[in-house]
Amino acid sequence: MDAIALAAGLVFRVDVLVTLLLASAFGLFVGAIPGLTATMAMALLVPLTFFMDPIPAVGAMVTASAMAIFAGDIPSTLLRIPGTPASAAYTEEAYRMTLKGEAETAMAANLLFSAFGGLVGTAVLILTAPYLAEIALKFSAPEYFWMATLGLTCAAFIGSGRPVKGILSLLIGLLVATVGLDNPAAVPRFTFGSTELLGGVDFIAAMIGLFAISEVLRNATQGMASQTLPQVRLGNPLRGWGPMFRKYWPQQVQGNVVGVAVGALPGAGADLAAWIAYAVSRRLSKHPEKYGTGNLEGIVAAGSANNSALGSAWVPALVFGIPGDTITAIVIGVLFLHGLNPGPTLFIFQPENIYAVFIIFILANILMVPLGYAAIMMSRPILKMPRRVLMPLILAFCVVGAFASNNAVFNVGVMLAFGVLGFFMEENGIPLAPCILGIVLGGMVEDNFITTMIRNDGNLLAFFERPIAAGLGVATLLIWSSPLILGLLRRRRAAA
Repeated sequence: MDAIALAAGLVFRVDVLVTLLLASAFGLFVGAIPGLTATMAMALLVPLTFFMDPIPAVGAMVTASAMAIFAGDIPSTLLRIPGTPASAAYTEEAYRMTLKGEAETAMAANLLFSAFGGLVGTAVLILTAPYLAEIALKFSAPEYFWMATLGLTCAAFIGSGRPVKGILSLLIGLLVATVGLDNPAAVPRFTFGSTELLGGVDFIAAMIGLFAISEVLRNATQGMASQTLPQVRLGNPLRGWGPMFRKYWPQQVQGNVVGVAVGALPGAGADLAAWIAYAVSRRLSKHPEKYGTGNLEGIVAAGSANNSALGSAWVPALVFGIPGDTITAIVIGVLFLHGLNPGPTLFIFQPENIYAVFIIFILANILMVPLGYAAIMMSRPILKMPRRVLMPLILAFCVVGAFASNNAVFNVGVMLAFGVLGFFMEENGIPLAPCILGIVLGGMVEDNFITTMIRNDGNLLAFFERPIAAGLGVATLLIWSSPLILGLLRRRRAAA
């Protein structure tokens, strides 16, 4: 209790609270601009933390990342352009609701379940940090291979209405993921002599191109002189939270469980958590046919997952100094800079600092409600803006985001190329989401497969020798074979 009292004294100071508010506003601004990710918000804040005390420095990082993840939902819902990669999993779902005149409902769900999911992730961080970290440390190459493969399996559920085209989209994404240096020989692969492609295709530029530039091209081909966005009434997004929570709490629990489990794994992060949660929600839903048409269930599950993953990603970071994602990788550097060396000794010798971080997490998710409400209200003018004005502005923001992701003009060309690809894919009914998933997870699948094979002299049984790997492997194989098994059972029943 003494440590908690000291922690409260460290947090509830005027300078710390002002820092949290300013960092929150900065995170909302960065997250709402396509291409400027939560990781970029953290990177931009690092130089400012040099001049801060430890607690406000860490607090600024926590609040900015939480706000950026939520803010990515705003352009995702209104414009079909994910502000951050964590919003990409349910972008199509949210935009379909906007087209049906339900933007207010989608925004309300984003805000409510993002804040609640963040609080659940924080509770897990506080109560089970050492235990989850021990489990996370047992993951090695075979476990990560099956985890990534299980994530790729989500593509079958994301585009379940058109499985063949969904698999084709996934294969396009996996093909893009092979560009760069071959593993493990580091031989250039599909680079066509370009030095810029040696590091692979930039994911941020590709994502902006597939979602945003393809939308701009579609509007250009259809003629947008007199077009405006759908006439949507965007009133009070806080209205109806009670009934919404009572109706969709199962999806919220699903998203929290997936987000906490995936977020605690080093290198996984909120992006993968959102994809897996969306696929699990669709698989367990009583009405899977409604997914992809503007269904709130998928938004609730994925939105809860990506914010829950933020908190649980701090588990391996604080307990063992192992980053759970790119955000905590940056935070670990800030912690070391201020003398807060991550590890078990931090809990023993400086518990007040740990409790201060926990309190800041709670404050960040509580602040998300009023500040998120303000951000949603400020987005109202977007709905009234003619597309002939809006689309050039979107294009300008996309160019800035693609360039800023790696400070390279080459990424702008990558963005435009993927915009053309996305345009032709959608014109032929090929979904974009599986392609994004293939780009995200292709490298992880290949790297962990090669690593496992090298360590075990090419023995394929190595993927099933460890208990966790065997469990994930069996689960993945059962999911793959489930259509065949169900088909055989139907035939036997028909014959009987």
